[in-house]
Amino acid sequence: MFGKKKSTPQNRIDSLIGVGTRVDGNVTFAGGLRVDGIVHGDIAGSSDTDATLVISEQATVEGEIRVTHLVVNGAVKGPIHALESLELQPRCRVTGDVYYATLEVHLGAVVDGRLIHRSEVDTKKVELTVAPRASTG
Repeated sequence: MFGKKKSTPQNRIDSLIGVGTRVDGNVTFAGGLRVDGIVHGDIAGSSDTDATLVISEQATVEGEIRVTHLVVNGAVKGPIHALESLELQPRCRVTGDVYYATLEVHLGAVVDGRLIHRSEVDTKKVELTVAPRASTG
């Protein structure tokens, strides 16, 4: 009723990085993206849409991931930021810290890093404000 309404993961895939494809560089996308290949670089969903990323069993991602919804069944080496939902499937192998709002972990998923709930991160943010110095003289 109050606050931002939660979104649901995309039911369709708009883009595909197929088996046998290797991307060296950062990837930004809108809608749904499925990775079956290898990505050496960061993956980020467009900030103005709900982005869903699916990392299949054959896929490897080496870099930071920042999306609204994420499903992982492959290998990820780097930090994960799932702004709303994260599903770690049975063949998932994550090396890095995982930031999530909601989490579903299947039997067999492996995470070598910290699991950090987003509300914990949000409450620990500290804004530092520096008052202008008074001039002497």
